[in-house]
Parts: sequence; C-alpha cells; structure tokens
Amino acid sequence: MNAEGVIRSPYAEMARFLDATGQEALDQKRREAEVLFRRIGVTFAVYTEGGDPERLIPFDVIPRILSRAEWERLGQGLEQRVRALNAFLADVYGPKKIIEAGRIPAELVLQNEGYLKQMEGFTPPGGVYTVISGIDLVRTGADEFYVLEDNCRTPSGVSYMLENREAMLRLFPELFTRHRIAPVSHYPEELLETLKSIAPASCAGDPKVVVLTPGPYNSAYYEHSFLADEMGVELVEGADLFVRDAMVFMRTTAGPQKVDVIYRRIDDEYLDPEAFLPDSALGVPGLMAAYKAGNVALANAPGAGIADDKAVYPYVPEMVRFYLGEEPILSNVPTFMCEREADREHVLANLDKLVVKLARGSGGYGMLVGPHATEEQRADFAARIRARPGDYIAQPTLALSTVPTLCEEGFAPRHVDLRPFVLFGKTVRMVPGGLTRVALRQGSLVVNSSQGGGTKDTWVVEDAAMQTQTLGGMTQSQSLPTIPAPRAAPSGDN
Repeated sequence: MNAEGVIRSPYAEMARFLDATGQEALDQKRREAEVLFRRIGVTFAVYTEGGDPERLIPFDVIPRILSRAEWERLGQGLEQRVRALNAFLADVYGPKKIIEAGRIPAELVLQNEGYLKQMEGFTPPGGVYTVISGIDLVRTGADEFYVLEDNCRTPSGVSYMLENREAMLRLFPELFTRHRIAPVSHYPEELLETLKSIAPASCAGDPKVVVLTPGPYNSAYYEHSFLADEMGVELVEGADLFVRDAMVFMRTTAGPQKVDVIYRRIDDEYLDPEAFLPDSALGVPGLMAAYKAGNVALANAPGAGIADDKAVYPYVPEMVRFYLGEEPILSNVPTFMCEREADREHVLANLDKLVVKLARGSGGYGMLVGPHATEEQRADFAARIRARPGDYIAQPTLALSTVPTLCEEGFAPRHVDLRPFVLFGKTVRMVPGGLTRVALRQGSLVVNSSQGGGTKDTWVVEDAAMQTQTLGGMTQSQSLPTIPAPRAAPSGDN
C-alpha cells in the first residue's frame, strides 16, 4: 500500500487473489513448495547452524512486485554503477588517477586486504573485472531506493531467483494468467554468453567454459552445480584442472581439454597455492601465471573485492562522477567510517540508533543492529570499535519497505531487500527483477540467508509486447523485459 493506505496498482490483482484464496490454501501451497524444493535439492548450508548441507532456505509464496517503470529506473542506475566500479578497478590496478586526484585516500585502497598487488599493471581479458555483480538495494519510499552494498567477488543467490520463479509457475499458474510478468528463465543463457564474451584473444573457436567450485560442503554448492547444469558446462574442483605451458587444462576421460574461461566460486586466497595461500587444496597451482599470460579468463577477476569493500563503498558515487561524468542515479546509504575520529565518536554516542558492520564482512556476520541490540551487545561493539576502528563502518537504520508475507499468524509485513544480478561482458545484461530476500522474524532488518532469512519471487509487471513462456508443458503469457541500451565497454586503461 502507499502512505495513504491505498493498494498500489502493481499489487491490485494480487490483493484480489489473496482475498479470494485465504490463508489455509496458501499454507498448503507453502508446504507444497517445501516438498518441491527438497525434492530438487534447493539448499543453502548455514555454518552457524552446523553447516547442514540439506537446509532449505525458507520460501514465501507471496511475490514481491515491481512496476516496469520502477525497474527501468533501477536498471539504468545498476548499469551506471557497475560501469563505474569496473572503471575504478581498471584504474586502481593501473594508472591510479582517482587516487592522484585526491578523490579517494590512497591508504584506503592500497593498504586494503582486498587489494591484490599481483593484479597491478594487468588488464583482464575483455578489460572487465566484475563480470557478475550482485547489487543489494533497499526501498525506503515510493520513489526512494538505496544501494546497501555492492557484491563484486562471488555474489550468490541467482539460482534461488530462478527456482523461486519455477516454483511459483507450478504452484500458482492462475496468477500468471492475470499478470504480464517479465521472464527470468533466460539468465543462464545470458550468463554463458557473457562468460564467452570475455574469452582470451588466444582462444580459437567456441570458448570452453567451466564453473570452479570449492566442493559440496560449500554453502552455495547447489547454486554452483545448478548454474553449470543450466549452462551446459562442466562443474569442476581444483583437482580437475592443471596448468601446463601457462595454459589451463581439464582432466577428462578423453584426455586433457583446454579451458578458456573459468567462472570461479572460490575466494581469491584459495585460487592458486603458488600465488596465494600455499596450503590451499581448493585451487589450481599455476592458475595466476596462466591468467596473467592471457591464456585463461577468470570471472570475477582476482582483486575485484576492493570495489565492494564497505570502507570503499562511500566513494562509489564519486566514482560515477569521476569516471563517467554523470550524477549517480542510485544513492548510497549515509555511512560513518569508524577510522575517522569524528565519525567514530558519533557512532559510539549513537550505537542504539545505528547498524554497525565489519568493513570487510559479508553474509550478515559481525553486524550490530543497534535499535534491536541489548546494552551488553552495544557495549561489546563499542569495545571492538575502539580496539580496531578501521574494521567497522556504521549506517543509520533506514525505514525499509515491507511487503506482505505469509507467517504463522497470517499475512504480516516483513522487511525486504533486492539483489539484482548484473552481467558485464562486451555489453551489460540484466534479467528483470532479482532475488528478494525477506527478514522472517518480526521487526528484523537482517535478510541474509546465512542469518535465517528467506526469499520471495520478484515480479516485474510489464505492459510491453507479449511473449509465450513454456515450462513443463504449461504455457504462460509473459512480456519481454525492457533493459537499458548498453553503452560501449570501457577500455582497460580508463
């Protein structure tokens, strides 16, 4: 609803459907969804709960709905932001113009643990560092969206976006006849084309793409295997690959096969024991040498994490202005950097009003939500901040939007965010929507799957030309997505 209590137009048909269906029928659909997800193995291991590899992410059957106009504006802002982040990476591993211009402190970048000296002076194949980005957005008003954080290393969650849509198609076919919903099922094809587009210049013929996983005990292993299967490429572990003559090969029953592009889901430090952690058993010895010789492409590029560091995040709007000469379309959340004395004193005096995060943390770990924390928890974080101020940032607790969610007590508002996935190769590609994550506990602002959050299907409701989508013998009317026209990709020395 809007501020006046009137149902917003994208939700009008959904409201009528919910009134006519009732909670009992929806509870049955929720149970069917759980059976469906367990049967196909949609899981996410949560290490704080023992790392159970069979744990299901809770799925809410009431979708989150965006209008086409809302998505078009978001799409333009997402493309702009990802282009600026890539230009920043090309610059800080190259001429460092933004540092020389005094737009970002040198020590914040060059002394950051996410900055890899091994990448200095090297331009990845295609000139693209962040091939797959997940940009987390929150909504605070009818026309107000903020970027909460950028994920430029190994963003996860796209498989849940795809499986959520398939589940909704199976559970609620009648809803899809009442709406014109932009499809998302073509994401694996878009991902594969993007990966092929960054193949090294030395690649002859159709590029050979593989997905590199740490193995079945990784929390997102389901996604790794799902995407490899959907793209029709091999899922490999480090032991399946080897380097010879600065080229990467995959072991097969028919003999070694050259690999051109690796979609890696392994953190930087485990990629290559010869370049990083010498005791890593997950990576491939010599991989970085092959990469820097220009014989294999890695997505995302090692060292891309400096662009999504939470201490670097406050400077992204300046990156947009510096590299693109444009004003940011999407706004940042105001951020206090605890390494600055004035910011630190403000944070320590207002811990009951702020969200405190580890500057280099992820997954919702190491976070304090001040308004919901105890005095003891706030005192503990105050001590941590004083001991290591550079490790922490703080942000105000925004009045995040809520969406209807099916809970034990019936329909109830729950806070959500949105993670759209942006693909950057020769062009920028996006499927409409993304992964909506929902904080299932009443009043909670923590949506991370690793912290017990759930997910929803995300609909972009279109009025554009229609197309037909077929799934499992069931045909649904779907509309074509509207994506901002891509601009030319920047060169590696921008």
